[in-house]
Amino acid sequence: MSEAPPPLVELRDIRKAFGGVVAVDGVSLTLYPGEVVALLGHNGAGKSTLMKMLAGAYPIDGGDVLINGQKVQIRTPAEAQANGIETIYQTLALADNLDSVANLFLGREKLTPWRTLDDHFMEVQARKVFQRLNKNFTNIRVPVRRLSGGQRQVVAISRALYFNARILIMDEPCAALGPEETAMVGRLVKQLKDDGVGIFLITHDMPDVFGLSDRLSVMKNGRMVGSYRTADVTEDEVLGMIIAGKKPEGKAQATAP
Repeated sequence: MSEAPPPLVELRDIRKAFGGVVAVDGVSLTLYPGEVVALLGHNGAGKSTLMKMLAGAYPIDGGDVLINGQKVQIRTPAEAQANGIETIYQTLALADNLDSVANLFLGREKLTPWRTLDDHFMEVQARKVFQRLNKNFTNIRVPVRRLSGGQRQVVAISRALYFNARILIMDEPCAALGPEETAMVGRLVKQLKDDGVGIFLITHDMPDVFGLSDRLSVMKNGRMVGSYRTADVTEDEVLGMIIAGKKPEGKAQATAP
């Protein structure tokens, strides 16, 4: 019998303090290929701080990060990207005055042998990756401020995919989206799962949790309350973990799919 593959990401006993305030206190978490793990908790629970450490935005005070079973150092966003980690923030971090092609390659533009921008190459590549996610997305040369919320999500997710992200951190991806565009983001997430991408989903939205995630992990006051298969718990039990830090009775925790 062959051994199970290692997690895409394994966080072991991660710690972070800001001055005398402990924001993340010995948290461990795993993510496997083709899996969505929802990360839940009130504001200040430590979930965003934990993900910012994985993304290289905050230095890690203690603990280990393993990618595909190998211990790595993540001290900067560039080191996170080199390990296949990309983040899609709630604000999407898009340049509103630039078009979708320019946003896709922002900061990583392709140049010709003459050191000029290779606009043709970038547009061809952009159309390929946008079509992969949404075949109806064709107005890629207008400023992104004129795009719908769902189209802006396509640009942000495409940027991560084009640069070979295997680990995606999504921060409230459906915030401020209507029902139709929320459904489109849900389809994108399922498509990414089919491609073997692992996703950490930071969200307060219970329909997103139960509609998209395979497992959920709840944090409170910087500590991990517990991790469970989403299908094994109810919304009331999840709310009990978030609000009171109460583990569901008689439910086994799950650190793997």
